[in-house]
Amino acid sequence: MLFVCDAKTSKDYLCSNNQLKEGEQAPSTNQLVNFYKINHATVSKGINQLVDEGILYKKRGIGMIVAEEAKEKLIGQRKEAFIEDYVVRLVHEAEKLEITEAEIIQFIKE
Repeated sequence: MLFVCDAKTSKDYLCSNNQLKEGEQAPSTNQLVNFYKINHATVSKGINQLVDEGILYKKRGIGMIVAEEAKEKLIGQRKEAFIEDYVVRLVHEAEKLEITEAEIIQFIKE
């Protein structure tokens, strides 16, 4: 299944697995609610967020479809978040501790 309970989990799953590919139909809201035993509003909110981000799109009479380049979009978003959450913080902390760029690179390579 593509979705677990929210958009973040869904994104993580789509990035790391190929169970649903671009152009394939995603499970319905009701299927997800019944399978995961979570609130309908939570599932709907997660799906709507993925639609807003262009990861899924609605196809009348069929349901939600995984958009073209969805995985690439998700990986791009995750890279940006990774840089902001980890790399930028690492560099700022290293500056405070007077760790050089060469030392950081050496730590990473080890």
